[in-house]
Amino acid sequence: MFGLYTIFSFLEQEEIRNVTRIKEISLIFIFKHLNFYDFSTVKLQKIILLFFITFMQIIYVQNQTPFQVYSASAGSGKTFTLVKEYLRVLLQSEDENIFKKILAITFTNKAAGEMKERILNNLLDFSKGNADNDMLRLLSVETGQTIRTIKYKSGRILNSILQNYTSFHIKTIDSFTNKLIKSFAFDLGLPLDFDVELDPESILKETIDLVISKIGIDKELTNALVEFAKQKTLEDKSWDISRDLKEISTLLLKENDAFQIQKLEDKQIPDFKNLEKKLKARRIVTEKQFVEIGEKGLEIINNLGIEHKEFYYSQFPKFFQEFDR
Repeated sequence: MFGLYTIFSFLEQEEIRNVTRIKEISLIFIFKHLNFYDFSTVKLQKIILLFFITFMQIIYVQNQTPFQVYSASAGSGKTFTLVKEYLRVLLQSEDENIFKKILAITFTNKAAGEMKERILNNLLDFSKGNADNDMLRLLSVETGQTIRTIKYKSGRILNSILQNYTSFHIKTIDSFTNKLIKSFAFDLGLPLDFDVELDPESILKETIDLVISKIGIDKELTNALVEFAKQKTLEDKSWDISRDLKEISTLLLKENDAFQIQKLEDKQIPDFKNLEKKLKARRIVTEKQFVEIGEKGLEIINNLGIEHKEFYYSQFPKFFQEFDR
């Protein structure tokens, strides 16, 4: 798989110890959780994330790197702490391109942009030797480096980031998974230059237009849609089916209907026609039962000699009369 080859090449380039063992464990994990003949893009995203978490845990254990969790309420300085930790990693490394090997993931574009801005602004301040910067003094204590050393390193790191900005990996989890999916595009049968559409309404419109464009080409689909249009005209409704298709298609976007929609994934047009016949037969039986109930209700009222007008606006008898119709 091209996607796996890309990941393994990345591991080797990063000179991670015991890469062969990581490959073995990763392959076992992938083949254990993936059915390559039946999986959706959403499932693949989850599997990829689990996959990366698995081998990254192995890497951290091998390098004896502590795993730290920062838990705090809103506005208490989480971003400040994360930026400080990011800068600390940059300054403690002898490699000025270490930022290329760091991945920071946030939930929103705003948060990602804010974190990038803070990191770059602090590096710029450090490179100028701004002694009023609280972050500079704090990192000097934590890293054991002098202000002069941090000033020198910050200038070189900032210059390297600006020259290789595409490798400055601070992004949302959506863009991260999208990048991974692009690596697996060949395996998924997707175009290598595919784009993610964030407007579901436009997707549904294009899909409906595509379905309608097949009228006259797909015989089975054509017959089904023509019959539907005829049924609408018999019910004194507009023959235009596009509005109905749009209304039905919105169910695909609702989480509450997802479970029921999944049950229909393997159904074909003949299956729906058989279901339609069963529903029509059941409807005839149900309507007949309603008529019988209506007749019985009116018979009881008449046998008791009660005038229809004695009921509030004659609503109760009218209720049974509607059944009788």
